Amino acid sequence: MHLKYIEIQGFKSFPDKVRLGFETGITGIVGPNGSGKSNISDAVRWVLGEQSTKSLRGGKMEDVIFGGTQLRKPMGFAQVSLCLDNADEKIKDLGNEIIVTRRYYRSGDSEYLLNGSTVRLRDVRETFMDTGLGRDGYSIIGQGRIAEVVNSKSEERREIFEEASGIAKFRFRKTEAERKLTAANENLERLRDIIDELEARIGPREEQSKKAKQFLELSEERRSLEITYYCDIIAGA
Repeated sequence: MHLKYIEIQGFKSFPDKVRLGFETGITGIVGPNGSGKSNISDAVRWVLGEQSTKSLRGGKMEDVIFGGTQLRKPMGFAQVSLCLDNADEKIKDLGNEIIVTRRYYRSGDSEYLLNGSTVRLRDVRETFMDTGLGRDGYSIIGQGRIAEVVNSKSEERREIFEEASGIAKFRFRKTEAERKLTAANENLERLRDIIDELEARIGPREEQSKKAKQFLELSEERRSLEITYYCDIIAGA
């Protein structure tokens, strides 16, 4: 699996739609300071679901949208699409090409698309787990990242190794299953409490219902006896 192209529009210093193609092997991006080289790597990080504005070298998420110049008006949204060659089926069931798109509007609304279908952020993250492109992936190594990994806590290093070894997705699914199981157990406990409360209410009412039924039966029996009694009196007269 390798990067085929990235398409950027309205993202940071790219107001117009720009498509950058990448061949297999090594590709270098060169240019003078301030020409937007770092913004390309930011775009890759962002489209894959980066939520940290610090990692994107900004103060708030709105900062990823082109802010305008003296000659250009600010854009109302930012959009980045990343196309990956998946001919080796590194990611199953998504075809030979995978296109992930992220849009963000000044209103704060955002969208994620995977091969043209609307998905959630968690879907994007789960799709790219164990490929090196996940949240803790090793495919994007920023300045100072190696030193950061070396000096990180053992738990953080373990997450990186799990991503590289291909077990991060299984750990994620295990965590999700445990979370759902905990929620199900909590719901079950609440249902048990409700049932106990209803049984406590129903118990006395059942007793009252039995007494009322007995009263009606006895009243009917008394009425029948009274009718028989008066009929006998009338017949004897």
